[in-house]
Amino acid sequence: MLYPRDSIDFNLISPPFSALSLNNLRLQVKLGYGEEERKNLQFVRFDIRIRFETLPPGCFSDQLQQTVCYAELSEHLTRICLKEYHLIELKEHLIQTGQKHYSELLTLETLPEPDYITLFHKAMTLNQDQVAEHLLSLAQQIVTTRPNGITLVSLARAGTPIGVLLKHILRIYSNINVPHYSISILRDVGLDPVALDYILQRHAPESLVFVDGWTGKGIIAEQLADSLAEFKALSGVEIPAELYVLADLCGKAKVAATTEDYLIPSCILNSTISGLVSRSINNKSKANDFHGCVYYEQYSEHDLSRYFIETILGRVAELWPHFTYQDQSIDDSDNARQAKSEQFIADLMNRYIVSHKNYIKPGIGESTRVLLRREARLLILKDLESAATQHLRWLAESKAIPIQVINDMPYQAIALIKEIKP
Repeated sequence: MLYPRDSIDFNLISPPFSALSLNNLRLQVKLGYGEEERKNLQFVRFDIRIRFETLPPGCFSDQLQQTVCYAELSEHLTRICLKEYHLIELKEHLIQTGQKHYSELLTLETLPEPDYITLFHKAMTLNQDQVAEHLLSLAQQIVTTRPNGITLVSLARAGTPIGVLLKHILRIYSNINVPHYSISILRDVGLDPVALDYILQRHAPESLVFVDGWTGKGIIAEQLADSLAEFKALSGVEIPAELYVLADLCGKAKVAATTEDYLIPSCILNSTISGLVSRSINNKSKANDFHGCVYYEQYSEHDLSRYFIETILGRVAELWPHFTYQDQSIDDSDNARQAKSEQFIADLMNRYIVSHKNYIKPGIGESTRVLLRREARLLILKDLESAATQHLRWLAESKAIPIQVINDMPYQAIALIKEIKP
């Protein structure tokens, strides 16, 4: 709860600046290191001052709806304080000691530095045409493999912008209006069962197309298959356990536009490329509800989600007249790639004394996630000067993470998660 004690003042500082002050507020928060300490909410007093770069429109229009709503602001602050946030070091300790599953913990996202955003735009310039071409290929393969209806189901979050793009491409270039959902899937937990039930109440199971950005080791592809097998055993409903991705690095997807480990620009950012939503959260206290997420509304001015979609669709429009479809269905070479990937991961485990394969994250996309959200031990690159990994070098250098080079590895990048010793 939020308790205003003294006053809430809207103070004009000097044109064109204004500020909103919330003084002597009491918020309930979770404090303490241990689980027992954090179990009971404690009151903390806050003085909050929010400065606006320009005067709110209500100062000129005299319209109440164009002013700041104190009630909405109070509710938003309360929601923030009641969420579970952890430092990366504590988060790693809780995950690796088995006290918490990674989906129960959330590190609060911060806005990327301007220099890092510049690297995102460089990645767009470098690879937007490749992404556009691969999206056209993937869309055509979906049409071919789902002749009786298509329901796009993106795996949150990396699959979400890919699914949005495919929905538009199918409508514009195949004249097919398809529904699109984004569903939570968590390693060792599986698909969100409530969300899956929701989708199946509205669409035929054979129409579902599960979409993601890429594969790394193929853990999520395996988790998808396990979840759908378990769902069939419980419900008798069979859903194709087929994953469609832009880049299948390990041979575990059913359909992919490429097997190349290349820089998909959306992998560089977090919520500001995914509609301002965090990664999935598994709230065990709400077993009959959807998996959750945090909505970073405060970052709306920095959101690049729409920019990404519109820019890629613009490139798709340019490439469409010259596009030639090539079938990329799974074949024997995928089995060889699986074996090669698994052997390389095993070799890395021996070389760097890694206790579990979960601490090895291969591919540009997975490596980026580690450097953004986890405590990394080492970044391994195939080519130290590659433009495709420039953002990874920036992240590693900014966090003092060592970099090594292995020129003959099958991935462009691999990140090792730091193991926390008990």
